[in-house]
Amino acid sequence: MSESDAVRESALAGRVVLWEEAARDGAQGKTLMSPDFRVWLAREQGALFGADGPRHVVFAAGFPAVCKEEFEAVRRVAVEAEGTVSPAAVCRGTAADVRQAIVSVRGVAHARVMIVVPASEAMAQVMTHLPVTEAVRAGTALVSDSLGDGIAVDVCLADASRADHGLLADAARELTEAGAGVVFLADTVGDQLPAESGAMFAAARSEGVVLASHAHNDLGLGLANTLEALSSGARVVSSSWLGVAERSGLVATEQVLFLLAYRADRAKVLLGEDADPWCTPPDLTRLPELAQAVAEEIGVPLGVTTPVVGTGVGTISTGTPFVHPELFQPFAPEQLGITPSVVLTHLANARVVTAVAARLGHQLDFAAARTAMSWVKSRAFQQGHAVVDDQAFAHYLDGLRAGAVQR
Repeated sequence: MSESDAVRESALAGRVVLWEEAARDGAQGKTLMSPDFRVWLAREQGALFGADGPRHVVFAAGFPAVCKEEFEAVRRVAVEAEGTVSPAAVCRGTAADVRQAIVSVRGVAHARVMIVVPASEAMAQVMTHLPVTEAVRAGTALVSDSLGDGIAVDVCLADASRADHGLLADAARELTEAGAGVVFLADTVGDQLPAESGAMFAAARSEGVVLASHAHNDLGLGLANTLEALSSGARVVSSSWLGVAERSGLVATEQVLFLLAYRADRAKVLLGEDADPWCTPPDLTRLPELAQAVAEEIGVPLGVTTPVVGTGVGTISTGTPFVHPELFQPFAPEQLGITPSVVLTHLANARVVTAVAARLGHQLDFAAARTAMSWVKSRAFQQGHAVVDDQAFAHYLDGLRAGAVQR
């Protein structure tokens, strides 16, 4: 371990650390994040936690062995985002790759490298052509040989979800004794069920070992498996903005962060009654802005039903939710800095129509509201999509008013 490891210290104190992977994983949507944007995102994500960014965010800036340009992008993040996050480089379990990764982040505060080591027999044969016990032993030696320069060394046990639990426990303990700061248990193929994730992390727990979750989302269970890992003692969470990663992605950063921070009582349910997950609580109002920026950078648009940061969050279009919105939402949109808005659709009732008309400067009586409501519903079906835009409705209301004046 490095002499001062802010991430390890945070995790051992029960704090939650996000290991951000959006910059390095682009295989799902064939995405490529520019070096400029990686630097910007690292700074902004760290700023969510104020001065405690390095204690709560590890920014995996890339995989230096990919190419010269990727190495340079990692180096830029390490140097230009220094002090705002803990920058990291990811590498395969070879001496050459590890040396290259170390060079990419050398001389920077809170720098880390993550070495990927196979944990299942099948993965060991594919990645190293060695039995898994020998592959883990080789990874442990790499950790010992790579310490120094103030750089923390972490290990990701690939395909841990299909590995023997006893082997995982032994490997996590031996890697930590060799100097590893954090040990990831990866559900590399996204095939775990939540109970299996919880059992795996419970079996691998040991005094002084900092476990981390890396849950892929192939079956849509990435978030559930991550929460099971947290409930079983993990405090470092591998995640990615919008869930971008290989195949169906990782657990989404914005979802897991919001879920752990929006309600203190909910965090205690997930993490334990004595949980105190933040040195500085995150500024949740920045999540929609950051998610939108990532979406624009990588060309993966936000959907209307995307959890937490979707374009439909905070919008109301039907009657009862309009009168009692708190009964139909798990959180107040204001927690995300979103001002609730009323949107006209074919589901609108007279109250909704009246409210939108008032926003546009028109006061409707009961009869006019009923007439306008019928127009809105017909308009939605004529145009073939639900939302009737304000400009079209305002034009209709102008005509309605002119007709009333003429009468």
